Amino acid sequence: MQFDLTLEIWPMPGIRDSILETIGDTPVVRINRLAPEGIELFAKLEAFNPLGSVKDRLALGVIEAAERAGALGPGQTVIEATSGNTGIGLAMVCARKGYPLVIVMAENFSVERRKMMRFLGAKVVLTPAAEKGTGMLNKARELAEAHGWFWCRQFENEANAEIHARTTAREIVRDFRGPGLDWWVTGFGTGGTLQGVARVLRREFPGTLIAAAEPDNSAMLASGVGQTYRDDGTPGASHPSFRPHLMQGWAPDFIPKLVDEALEARLVDRIVPVGGAEALRLSRELARQEGILCGISGGATLAAALEVARIAPRGARILCMIPDTGERYLSTPLFADIGEDMSEEEMEIAASTPGFRFDAASPPAAQPAPAPEPTPGAVAFVERTIHDRDNKVVMFALEWCEFCWSLRRLFADLGVAFRSVDLDSAAYQRGGFGGDIRAALRRKLGSPTIPQVFVAGEHLGGCTETLAGAEDGRLQRLLEESGVTFEAKRAVEARAYLPKWLQRRSA
Repeated sequence: MQFDLTLEIWPMPGIRDSILETIGDTPVVRINRLAPEGIELFAKLEAFNPLGSVKDRLALGVIEAAERAGALGPGQTVIEATSGNTGIGLAMVCARKGYPLVIVMAENFSVERRKMMRFLGAKVVLTPAAEKGTGMLNKARELAEAHGWFWCRQFENEANAEIHARTTAREIVRDFRGPGLDWWVTGFGTGGTLQGVARVLRREFPGTLIAAAEPDNSAMLASGVGQTYRDDGTPGASHPSFRPHLMQGWAPDFIPKLVDEALEARLVDRIVPVGGAEALRLSRELARQEGILCGISGGATLAAALEVARIAPRGARILCMIPDTGERYLSTPLFADIGEDMSEEEMEIAASTPGFRFDAASPPAAQPAPAPEPTPGAVAFVERTIHDRDNKVVMFALEWCEFCWSLRRLFADLGVAFRSVDLDSAAYQRGGFGGDIRAALRRKLGSPTIPQVFVAGEHLGGCTETLAGAEDGRLQRLLEESGVTFEAKRAVEARAYLPKWLQRRSA
């Protein structure tokens, strides 16, 4: 019998070559409970992009257009000014393609966005909040010119609009080709989504009306006052009608060139003002009534769509853009009223059954089994480890333990080199050696708890004792006496290093 060993190539339709191939093709979802009677209301959920916002499209489009044009070469640093979502998208694209990335961002935008960009490998340079969006742009220009970096220039870069014409607009045309679309509603932002989609809809769906929304207290589009521009298309100054508003990324302090071009081409049929309080309310209502988690700009765009619905005839179909997810707004007013601790109602639910309550005494515990005797090898290991001249600071720890991570953060802030013996790691679990070490520590110290910290053989204590020692200076004295280098700080607040849930409990 002969066997055919020829390899057959099977199609793998669900497998992508990279994360970049998952950008776009986001779903359109019907709005049910919040839709006015007689109106078909839909939302295009851009949070389904891999990094959670519509700006993933922009990032890919701008970078790949620059590559094709030869404006961006291998290893060249990319720089952009952004309120966050564009920076997050760029961080993803640059990580995949191998470009260093520097983001310039005003200090008043949400902390979560900074952390996400840094987590993806980007450098984030902050500018003063008082300098607004134009300050970010001017800093980006300054850095790009000084270092020869590629500046994305999202607010006037035609590649921004083009990627939406090729992807976002085609998806909308595909989804509404049969039933048709009466209104398309969006914030104006950089202008890429607005211009790119609107010009395709004008050609493919000439009967579709287009609404651009803006903050009601910062009505730049409705003011009729033109924006001044430099020769390169960047804004010359803040627009005189700009005022600070709640919708991050929805409207900078100028009218972007891409938006100005859309207005000049008469691609906008109606400008809809939206209040910040209404944007917050509808963001929360989308979550609670439709199960859609979005940012403040998503609630604002829905508010504009509901305004359009007031003038639309019965049976009208309205599509609004929901730009991003709500998780990057945890430190903003959107989540200001969302508690971390249990409410009175939640406390009542917890108290409705007797067990597993942190606010009540636990039932008597069963008599613990006798502590195991440590092996001679474990005892010797402990003594050898705590007196190791090459590693004078030793922490016996657990990889997963929050209290161990509290001390890791402390040592990192103090610049202290230390050895961590992680008893639950694979290396120490072979043959149960981690448990033997723990038994040896228990016999030596009379305490079963982990972590335990030693400095040059002297026992400092567990987590709370070590933190207290850092606060009152005992730890620093031990380090100095032992010849361990560290960064002297004026004061250490021990409580700040505890897990957040314990900080709340002890407040």
